[in-house]
Amino acid sequence: MPYSHFYAMLSRMKYINRWGLMNNTSSENISEHSHQTAILAHCLVMIHNKRFNGRLSPERAALLAVYHDSTEIITGDMPTPIKYFNPEIKKAYKEIEDVAAERLINMLPEDFRDDYRKIIKMNGEGDKELERFVKAADRFSALIKCIEELRMGNDEFRKAKESIESSIRAMELPEAEVFEREFLPSFYLALDEQE
Repeated sequence: MPYSHFYAMLSRMKYINRWGLMNNTSSENISEHSHQTAILAHCLVMIHNKRFNGRLSPERAALLAVYHDSTEIITGDMPTPIKYFNPEIKKAYKEIEDVAAERLINMLPEDFRDDYRKIIKMNGEGDKELERFVKAADRFSALIKCIEELRMGNDEFRKAKESIESSIRAMELPEAEVFEREFLPSFYLALDEQE
């Protein structure tokens, strides 16, 4: 391979819009979403370490979050109600994601592939423990999008907000409870109220 297409392909994350079935007041792409998810995953692991005496890497959690939706460059963003409609669709989509991940990984030089496979598939040492924080961060990012849309008067996101809040609480993650109590309320405020 004379050159690698991997990073050029990743730069296309900005072209994949999320919330395709919803009427949005502002669009959100997977690049923006992944950035926010990385910040939130880092925060959740910081909470874990500072408040619950954990010893996990917030930096690794942020890295995993940056790549958590990278396969959507190939698959597109499938709406959650479809992706999780039934076990067969969920299983089939997981298989499609695995094929997409390998396609991306194979765009790298051979000596990079094992490292990126561990990142994109979250199967490096200790990553399974971090995966729950990345999933919670992913959900908080979606919740924040709902809050923003509702603040703009878009009731289209009301049911999605309720559903996402329930899914976060169902995770029974103490770190998520801390985030919800200490950090989430600011997202309901206007800029000049955040002082």
